[in-house]
Amino acid sequence: MNNNENNPAKDPKVLIALDFAEREVALRFVKTLNPEACRLKVGKELFAITGPSFITEIIQLGFQVFLDLKYHDIPNTVAKAVQAAARLGVWMVNVHALGGRKMMEAAQAALQEFEKPPLLIAVTILTSMQQEDLAEIGLEGSPQDNVLRLAKLAQSSGLDGVVCSAHEVAAIRECIKEPFCLVTPGIRPEGSAVNDQKRIMTPRQAIDAGSSYLVVGRPITQSNIPITVLNQINQSLDN
Repeated sequence: MNNNENNPAKDPKVLIALDFAEREVALRFVKTLNPEACRLKVGKELFAITGPSFITEIIQLGFQVFLDLKYHDIPNTVAKAVQAAARLGVWMVNVHALGGRKMMEAAQAALQEFEKPPLLIAVTILTSMQQEDLAEIGLEGSPQDNVLRLAKLAQSSGLDGVVCSAHEVAAIRECIKEPFCLVTPGIRPEGSAVNDQKRIMTPRQAIDAGSSYLVVGRPITQSNIPITVLNQINQSLDN
């Protein structure tokens, strides 16, 4: 497990997914935010467009960054990839749990050379997938069955947490307690559009269930008043 420390008083729970296709648009949006009110998630599209320099730039603005590239490859390749992410100074990086124990253990071991390594978490089952989707690719059982199995595998492989739907959080917490962190996408404030997420929950519900961090994208980034939406989410969590 890594030794990344956070000040509890400045441990924002909202990870804003930067769902932008242009560097300048993303950067302009980031500059409207307060690093003490949120963290930032950079995924495949924006990273492919902007590259590592964008990660460095937003870290220099004071933000902690979750680099969401979901590495899934042979153990040696994934180990080198998470090391490259750590050298960028990211706060969190992830792999696919379906890559297996050897891959996850190699990734975790590769981060031990860093004084303050990033949190290393594993994706379990994508929140866009339902039971029929899992059956089609040969995974038996419900989404929750598969999430629980993969979460236990990630924990025993030495990882710091998993990405999962908020609907699986309570079940995971029954067998895996904190500090193992649960990062939950599919978070939608009251009244927000569902979009392509299938297993969703409100921010307050997710935290009450045991989520550690909440990924919120379009309800904030596509809002006419994104800062107000972020503040409302944070206030709902404070209350």
